[in-house]
Amino acid sequence: MSDASTSKFFSKFATAIADLSGKPATFVLAVALVLAWAVSGPFFDYSETWQLMINTSTTIVTFLMVFLLQNSQNRDGKALQAKLDELILTSQAQNKFVGIEKLDEQELREMSRKLAEKAECVEEVAEDKAEERERKPS
Repeated sequence: MSDASTSKFFSKFATAIADLSGKPATFVLAVALVLAWAVSGPFFDYSETWQLMINTSTTIVTFLMVFLLQNSQNRDGKALQAKLDELILTSQAQNKFVGIEKLDEQELREMSRKLAEKAECVEEVAEDKAEERERKPS
């Protein structure tokens, strides 16, 4: 398999598993499995093997799910970023925001601070205009 087809297969697989893992039926199944394990305790005299069975299975499932869910989240984040970039490019917004996710932490904080200052100015102007309208007789 080529890298592209392997990546495509993994993406489809990860998406399918992520979708399944978020369904209520999957949660009910997981609870049922844990309850079945708990009920089986007396039959196995609560042995170390009995305990190891649930510990091992939950660890393996958790370990594998981290990679699948991270893959889905990464793709969702990239898709969302591409959509936002398209909106920025086709609107009156400043194009300097395209690719902002690639800035380092300090640069993001500085940009966020500047945007907060601009938002305060816009809010003050809006409040001033609202007060002017209230003062004008109709």
